[in-house]
Amino acid sequence: MNAAPDRTPLTRDFFDRPVLEVAPDLLGRILVRDSDDGPIELRLTEVEAYAGEADPGSHAFRGQTARNAVMFGPPGHVYVYFTYGMWHCMNLVCGPEGKAGAVLLRAGEITVGAELARKRRLSARNDKELAKGPARLATALDVDRSLDGADLFGDGDSPFSILTGTPVEADQVSEGPRTGVGGDGSVHPWRFWTANDPTVSPYRAHVPRRRRT
Repeated sequence: MNAAPDRTPLTRDFFDRPVLEVAPDLLGRILVRDSDDGPIELRLTEVEAYAGEADPGSHAFRGQTARNAVMFGPPGHVYVYFTYGMWHCMNLVCGPEGKAGAVLLRAGEITVGAELARKRRLSARNDKELAKGPARLATALDVDRSLDGADLFGDGDSPFSILTGTPVEADQVSEGPRTGVGGDGSVHPWRFWTANDPTVSPYRAHVPRRRRT
């Protein structure tokens, strides 16, 4: 019988490390989303690392802007961005303050609050699809830009917290290129996922956008 997940909260020090250390170590951890509608808990199964100004695939590659400012702040905060004019995506900030780094949360298993997630994800064919992909994950957790900058360690008033959970053993962590990242950033194998987990999203290579004529 598998042991119950460890519900000890992680500390800010967990995130005050290089992003490539934090990203695979997030697999199996439990993200808690509290709201007026009720709590949802998510076991993380897929993430991607973005290494700031050293990473051509990162939003912070060209330096700090109003949009990406949270990535340069203290570790353990939430960075939310809006993409394709439709979807939000959720990241967790890593590394020392002043040096941008973040982990994109790509997929997970809803372990508590599935009924609430189903109401937000009406197109999901089954519970394995509720948070299968970064936009789906954010939708299931009701995450938008209003939560950009939220602190995982906000002294009890934060909409998020993160628990130790059941860390994934190293031999069960798969890695490969990041989904949809093109150019120089496409060469980094900085996507990490739990091997053979049904909630992990399918890999898709970058497809350049065509200019409108």
